[in-house]
Amino acid sequence: MNANDRSITGFVMVAHGLVHTYELSIPILMTIWLLEFSVTAAVLGAVVTVGYGLFGVGALPGGLLVDRYGSRPLIVWCLLGMAVSFVLLGLSPNVVTIALALGVWGIAASVYHPAGLALISNGVRDDVRGTAFAYHGMAGNAGIAFGPLVTAVLLLAFDWRLVVTALAIPAFVAAAAGLLVDFDESAAIDSSQVDDESSIDSLAAFLGGTRHVFTAGFALVFVIVMFNGLYYRGVLTFLPELLDDFLTALLGDVGLEFFGPDSPFAEEFDLAQYVYVGLLTVGIGGQYLGGKLTDRMPPERGVAIALFILVAIALVYVPAAEASLLTLAAASVALGFVLFALQPLTQATIAKYSPPDSRGLSFGYTYLGIFGVGALGATVVGAVLTYASPLAVFVVLAGFAVVGCSLATVLVARGGFH
Repeated sequence: MNANDRSITGFVMVAHGLVHTYELSIPILMTIWLLEFSVTAAVLGAVVTVGYGLFGVGALPGGLLVDRYGSRPLIVWCLLGMAVSFVLLGLSPNVVTIALALGVWGIAASVYHPAGLALISNGVRDDVRGTAFAYHGMAGNAGIAFGPLVTAVLLLAFDWRLVVTALAIPAFVAAAAGLLVDFDESAAIDSSQVDDESSIDSLAAFLGGTRHVFTAGFALVFVIVMFNGLYYRGVLTFLPELLDDFLTALLGDVGLEFFGPDSPFAEEFDLAQYVYVGLLTVGIGGQYLGGKLTDRMPPERGVAIALFILVAIALVYVPAAEASLLTLAAASVALGFVLFALQPLTQATIAKYSPPDSRGLSFGYTYLGIFGVGALGATVVGAVLTYASPLAVFVVLAGFAVVGCSLATVLVARGGFH
């Protein structure tokens, strides 16, 4: 990599890691908000859906803004918006303001993926672009895994309001660095191949581009990733709370037993949060395997297989969690590994079934499906958890995966169609 490649890669790695740090710290904080504000899981699930929904819905207009204004300013505003949202969280007196703060986070974070991916595509040279994408993905996985860990550790010693305010500091610093770091975000583009008339700058052009993207094959892939998003968001949002219930039933109050009743850490220690972080860490290995599988089989076949396995995991998870600590750990490892192994497989499938000249719009719609529509998974799971049992939650999750698996199987059976 030359200096420009390194600057771009370093910038997007930091930004990508922070986006997912904040995204996955929210479920950790939810375990506290349930007690702090005395609300049901259904209400809090709906509140969190506001932020997660905007995270997905904003990806499509975010992609259009990137085409018009460039990646750097969008990523800087993304970082500033996320920082401000976590400061607002720290000042929130009730769940209404929690919802508003999470809404700010969702709007700000939504522009990152189209902006970051476009920056790598346009600014990093062809011969090292794959390496840049690899580092970018690794940074995102690090944020997914270790962001919640940092949050959980800080919550041992500090009030949650102070913790969320402290979490805002890295984003403020990264935004300032983004203004100062020197790079050319269009260094890899041949200006003679840029068609200024091809940008989507009107409703008619947008509708025409949408018709171009939504072939029969892409429409089916879109529905598949949407159900994958429902499973992903539904299981990850409430898993810390579910793990806490399972571990308490198996082990009792671990904080009191480990630290002693007089320790200031006893009340704050939550083993479930660390098990949750472990599950997310295992997902890094899943991402690696999923990426390798995209080179060895048709990606839609890999998607069908992974979703089938997720159906099985959902159906056995509660019996395994209630049986013993060992079976709970095994089921959690399997869930984290396969859930994240699915991501590179779906990304490769999206690329396969989208027109090369409309990849930006295609991925904009994809993130709308995964994170926008998928955010409803938090609402659905919160409602089921409030009025039914954990077993019912995982049956619903299995249903999401069944639909996705069935459609992926249709795609495989048809031998791919466009």
